[in-house]
Amino acid sequence: MTATARLRREPPAFRRVAVRRVDRLTPRMVRVTLAGDELAGLAVEQPAASVRMLLPSPGSDDLVVPQWNGNEFLLPDGRRPAIRTFTPWRVEPVELELDIGIVVHGGGVASEWALSARPGAPAAISGPGRGYTVDHDARAFLVAGDETALPAITQVLEALPAGAAVQVCVELGHSDGRLELPAHTGATGVEWRVLAAGAPPGEALGEAVRDAELTPDTRVWVAGEAAGVQRIRRHLFEERGIPRARTAVRGYWKYGRAGDGGDGE
Repeated sequence: MTATARLRREPPAFRRVAVRRVDRLTPRMVRVTLAGDELAGLAVEQPAASVRMLLPSPGSDDLVVPQWNGNEFLLPDGRRPAIRTFTPWRVEPVELELDIGIVVHGGGVASEWALSARPGAPAAISGPGRGYTVDHDARAFLVAGDETALPAITQVLEALPAGAAVQVCVELGHSDGRLELPAHTGATGVEWRVLAAGAPPGEALGEAVRDAELTPDTRVWVAGEAAGVQRIRRHLFEERGIPRARTAVRGYWKYGRAGDGGDGE
């Protein structure tokens, strides 16, 4: 790194944890419960926040905590560590537990780890990162995402004001990916859209958002594949006229990037 290189703020330190339980919620979603004394004091105050999870390098059972070099985390030998970002689905401060949800499909570091992890397997957590600030005076919301966003959608629904009208849209890679979501008094139900064979990720989600009834006053929360949500962002701003300040549109993963699966690699 040169003397003129711009330094980034160092993320929160990693907290060492170990797997306590692994539950297969659907054929595509695995919930991993992590636990450890170092989770003491971890506070997640907003829905749809994030944590970085450090995994052992592929082919190793040892967890080496990397060092921050002012721009990124690196292992002692100069390699990049296996770090993925997830929603802290449930934090239990008494039992010192943290749940994350991983969408499993072939080829990803986190997918393979989740499918093979056994109680006691090491990992580490850094965070939390920022979450979603709910406008409790708003009267209408659209909450939309793909399977990787299901843990965050769960939290957003639980945090929305009871008197608001809520539309919920979820894109699934396969129809067996449905999870039970929290009930909301203003929601008419969940619109599940299965991605057509051969269609790019985000296409079904984009169609659902285009079909949604929105006004400029609707608050919108969307998360999913980066290119797909970028198309949704343009639709909301340029075609619907939704003010940017009333939206939270986040790319959780990038299609075609090996090992990048966001909340559900």
